[in-house]
Amino acid sequence: MTSNQPPLWRRAVAELLGTSLLVTVVVGSGIAAQQLSPHDVGLQLLENSTATVLGLTVLILMLGPVSGAHFNPVVSLADWILGRRSGSGLTLPELGAYVMAQTAGAVSGSVVANAMFDVGTSISAKERATTGHLLGEVIATAGLVLLIFALAATSRGILAAPAVGAYIGAAYWFTSSTSFANPAVTVGRIFSDTFAGIAPASVPGFVAAQLIGAAAGLGLLLILFPSAARAADDVVLPHSSETASS
Repeated sequence: MTSNQPPLWRRAVAELLGTSLLVTVVVGSGIAAQQLSPHDVGLQLLENSTATVLGLTVLILMLGPVSGAHFNPVVSLADWILGRRSGSGLTLPELGAYVMAQTAGAVSGSVVANAMFDVGTSISAKERATTGHLLGEVIATAGLVLLIFALAATSRGILAAPAVGAYIGAAYWFTSSTSFANPAVTVGRIFSDTFAGIAPASVPGFVAAQLIGAAAGLGLLLILFPSAARAADDVVLPHSSETASS
């Protein structure tokens, strides 16, 4: 990554905090929806998706100038892969730091959400890994990666926060899996046996589907935007030290 980036420790803190708050929003709103609308799953999903759209948009705006607001290992992995083509993006040590911070943040987010609603932290029993769910994760992740890197490649990163929020909100409804599209968030949601949880046995399939989706998204990106690798430093939002300190 270029030398004008904030120091890695600061970016890692931003990724941990952002992913933690994202999972807090997802799990917390899921618990609230389950309590407020116990007999209407459609309304629960509407409440959960609305909170996630708003929360994710705010988090990208708040922390993007520090770390880029990846909050997602497949986004960081795609950034590293693209960066190898142009000498930009994350280095391998930075990728490892981002992924560890994101995963730790996701687990802590579940714990915090459980504590706020006094439901206790326990392992989810919600099985999700059907063929349809896994296909949904491939599609959701491919679309997310294509969107994020296409915006960066066309110098429209300023639109990333509302665009990513809108995409995830839509994918809650048009995918069978409700669009996890994020390995760290998937792991974090193991630790809440609530509306937003996922059973451990479903996680490997979900993560594999997300990785396949990320590869598909990158393939489409390079077909449609061959110069996208040069914008790896600007994913999800540009995050120079000048911007972060202004």
